[in-house]
Amino acid sequence: MNKQVMISAIFVESYGCYQNDDRLDPWDIERDARKYNLDNPVIAHPPCQKWGKMARVNYARWGGEHNKPEEDGGCFASALESVNRCGGVLEHPAQSYAWGRYGIEKPNRNQWTETLNGWTCEVWQSAYGHRANKATWLYYVGDKPPFELNWDRPKGSHQVGFQDQRGKSRNKPTLSKKEANATPIAFKEMLIKLAKHSAL
Repeated sequence: MNKQVMISAIFVESYGCYQNDDRLDPWDIERDARKYNLDNPVIAHPPCQKWGKMARVNYARWGGEHNKPEEDGGCFASALESVNRCGGVLEHPAQSYAWGRYGIEKPNRNQWTETLNGWTCEVWQSAYGHRANKATWLYYVGDKPPFELNWDRPKGSHQVGFQDQRGKSRNKPTLSKKEANATPIAFKEMLIKLAKHSAL
C-alpha cells in the first residue's frame, strides 16, 4: 500500500489530536461526519454519551428526548457504515450498548474476535499512556486480519467519572472531562497503523 494514503478521522473533536496532522483528514462537528462520502480508510470516534450505562440512568432519572438512550442522530450507524465500506477502525467505550444494537459480537479478552465484516476486541488505553484504565472496544474491517495489540491492563492512577460511593479507599483522583475524553498519542498512532493496515 502507498504509505502516503490519507486516513480520514471521523467524528473527532475540533481541537483534538487528529487536527493538524498531514496524514489525516479530520471530520469534526462542523464537517458533519454523517456526510462522509470519501473512500479513505477511517478512524471513527462516534459520540458515546447515548450508548453507555449512564445514558439509561440519566433518562430514567430526568427523562427528556435529549437524554434518550441510543438516539445519537444516526452517528454510530453512519460511522459503522463508513468502516464497513472503507475499512479502518471504530472506537467506543467498553460495554457500549451499540455493539448489541448493531449485532457486533462482544469481544473476548486479550484477542480479536471475528464478527460482522471484521473483528472486535477490548483494549485498555492505560496500556497506551492514558492515566485511567479506560477500557475500550474496537471494531476493525480490512483486507487482512488485524495485528496484535498491547493487551496489558495496567491500573490507571486516576479515574473517569463519579467517585465510588463505597468509600474513599476505592477512589482515585478524577480526571477532567477534557483529559478523560482525550486520545493518548500512542493510542492514536496505533489506530492510524490499524487503519493503514486495513487497506494492505
